[in-house]
Amino acid sequence: MSSVINQANGLAAGLNENQWSQINQATAALNPQQLTWLSGYLAGLAQNGQSAGVPQSDSGPAKFLTILYGSQTGNAKSVAQEYKAKLDALNIPAKIASMADYKQKQLKTESHLVVIVSTHGEGEAPDDAVALHSFLGGKKAPKLNDLKFSVLGLGDTSYEFFCQTAKDFDKRLQDLGATRITERVDCDVDYDAAATAWFETVTHQVKDELTAKSSQSVAPSLTMSASANNAEQYTKKSPYTATLLESQKITGRDSVKDIRHIEISLEDSGIQYRPGDALGVWFKNDEILVDDLLAELDIQGDTSVSWSGDELSIKDVLVNQLELTQSYPTFVNQYAEYAKSVELNALLDDKSVLREYLAQRQIIDIIRQFPAKISAQQLVDTLRGMTPRLYSIASSQAEVEDEVHLTVALVEYDAHGHAHQGGASSFLSTRLDEGGEVNVFVETNDNFRLPDDGNTPVIMIGPGTGIAPFRAFMQQREAEESSGENWLFFGNPNYTQDFLYQTEWQRFVKDGVVNKISLAFSRDQEQKVYVQHRMLEQGAELYRWLEQGAHLYVCGDANHMAKDVQDALVQIVIEHGAKSEEQAEQYISDLRRAKRYQKDVY
Repeated sequence: MSSVINQANGLAAGLNENQWSQINQATAALNPQQLTWLSGYLAGLAQNGQSAGVPQSDSGPAKFLTILYGSQTGNAKSVAQEYKAKLDALNIPAKIASMADYKQKQLKTESHLVVIVSTHGEGEAPDDAVALHSFLGGKKAPKLNDLKFSVLGLGDTSYEFFCQTAKDFDKRLQDLGATRITERVDCDVDYDAAATAWFETVTHQVKDELTAKSSQSVAPSLTMSASANNAEQYTKKSPYTATLLESQKITGRDSVKDIRHIEISLEDSGIQYRPGDALGVWFKNDEILVDDLLAELDIQGDTSVSWSGDELSIKDVLVNQLELTQSYPTFVNQYAEYAKSVELNALLDDKSVLREYLAQRQIIDIIRQFPAKISAQQLVDTLRGMTPRLYSIASSQAEVEDEVHLTVALVEYDAHGHAHQGGASSFLSTRLDEGGEVNVFVETNDNFRLPDDGNTPVIMIGPGTGIAPFRAFMQQREAEESSGENWLFFGNPNYTQDFLYQTEWQRFVKDGVVNKISLAFSRDQEQKVYVQHRMLEQGAELYRWLEQGAHLYVCGDANHMAKDVQDALVQIVIEHGAKSEEQAEQYISDLRRAKRYQKDVY
């Protein structure tokens, strides 16, 4: 139905032109899922005879608990939504918003605020939290003497700057005069229990004040439509049992990498995803690894242990429930009590040395190096729960319909006298047979989206498996017949062995979907060449694309590649934009704020 017909119907229903204009403006930036939710919400308001605004009592403005989340991969968003649902069930008035969508000036009008935020990279704020994080640390931040707040941080103790962004928000809000509802909680990767305890503490502290106020001012009823609810029924905690269709190696026989193209069936699930989203994969640990670990500790695999209220065999729990292929400080802290090793305890005294040690070892390596007498239950209690792995989706449903494709690098190496494999990568690549079952869910990523306008040019920088989402981008743009130009930067060790999806990219070029490809194969010449070198070589044209409104995307390694690309961008803007380093940094910051510079790095 055309917009003209829609407007005519709206006017016939009693809307005036000003109201119609406001509706158009409010819904222009919403995606289909958000529009579906909004339709259910408005239907609920109509059924209850309410307006979309919140009625105010005569005794003063209503108080709400405002939940702000800053999320890079979706975890903070999920935690925030879970808390909002619990507050709704208790009839405690609450609002929820992404920091990216929140109007900073509104902060001074809030009475109760909770911040749920992850930390990205080396202590950096996630993309959708950057603007608010900067605002609170700047000169324009308001005094917040009437605000009560609490902060929940999501992070990983394996990283040096654990929950740094949460610590920043907590300190800045305090410095601006706000009062803590309860102390900040910093969560490790296995965050469910800590987050739930924080929920309960905050709720207990604010319940009486907010529910007393809300008896005078009723928040609108939120009614989720059936279709929106169906789209979100498969989550991290309730995944979909999918089927592996194909696991095909797409690097050459002599490649130094083993990279797989994975195809998974979502048939009959109703699951929808968009280019830029990630697929969460729950995997099983290798039974050979589990048997070796149990043998090292002289524990029988059928020994009964308690796990989440159930009595299970230790082998079952180790295969299906616990993290074994990534090492983490909490394990060393507890295991050291049983190992009674001076050397192991010394590692705990230097966090940087401990991080370096753990980065090179799996759990079994630590146990081999520092043997201990430990019971099956004690072992379970020292290990943290398994967390799913997130993979950038390499397909568009406009092309593959009820399938989802991934590009997975098999982690496989020799160290400390033994062969090692990654948990999820080896499960998908070598241990799960075609037709086998795998539990999955979609992790939406609104921080990595194609431009709404198909005429907008796009620059994609994705070496190695970072090419995955750009395959999805091009499938989508081809299906939509978008006219915007597309430029890919791709790199890997060798042209003949490692040009991932080579025939597909050649077809994209032939059919005019992709206008330019810049390749960097590092080992095809004596001097190594990477994507950032190609960017600098073509800096004038790249800067011209940016000046013409191009969106720039980076996907892949966060530790080295993403930093090198960032440095190259700064140099390009300095040289070809005739700017100082400070002005160049601001130029790139402005691109990020305008969502024209987006990263999916890991």
